[in-house]
Amino acid sequence: MNKTALNPSLANFDHLPDNAHLRPKDCAQLLGISIASYWRLVSKKQLKAIKLTERTTSTRAGDLRAFIASRVGA
Repeated sequence: MNKTALNPSLANFDHLPDNAHLRPKDCAQLLGISIASYWRLVSKKQLKAIKLTERTTSTRAGDLRAFIASRVGA
């Protein structure tokens, strides 16, 4: 994973509304995984992704929180 600092707009992830849309790169960064791992989770239907346009995909903050919670409890 790229060792860049967390996107400042994601520093308040806990305060984002559940319906806020996050781009795949941001989700991967929040999870601490590579972008390829993010797409693997999506393809296995372990993480929900929404197609906003032909070239734009996002994951809702609430879905990402639910995924994280399911992993912490596992």
